[in-house]
Amino acid sequence: MQSVEIQPVRSDEHWKRAREIRTRVFIEEQACSPEEEWDGHDATSRHLLAWLQDDPVGVARWRAVPFEEQIVAKLERFAVLKEYRGKGFGRALVRATEQDARRAGFTTYLLYAQQHLQEFYEALGYQTTEREPFEEAGISHVEMVKRETVTTN
Repeated sequence: MQSVEIQPVRSDEHWKRAREIRTRVFIEEQACSPEEEWDGHDATSRHLLAWLQDDPVGVARWRAVPFEEQIVAKLERFAVLKEYRGKGFGRALVRATEQDARRAGFTTYLLYAQQHLQEFYEALGYQTTEREPFEEAGISHVEMVKRETVTTN
């Protein structure tokens, strides 16, 4: 895999690039409605952008949500441009998003995976919950969680 750099979105220009990727992947490729894609959580989420040299190739966001009587990091909106898929950028983006949430104090990560990507997330340590598969934006999803053990010295 070529070297990818993943950084928080910190400027209007970077936010514009992140929106372009999400528009291409979710709205154009997957036919998600703009109303569902731009769900109102962007203002309260932390966004990350994956760069290959000067080109943005992927995006993700995470936010704090309640889950099983605790507050956890919900990882969302993972999108890698079609021409860069299958090259490790998605894995790098998931790991970087977890790391960013970990720095904020989280050790439990929740995500709603498109069902066809369940094995991808399982390989990264996620497990499906007891929740039945559900539809979101017309696509079958499964709820998955990853819990890290906290060691103290």
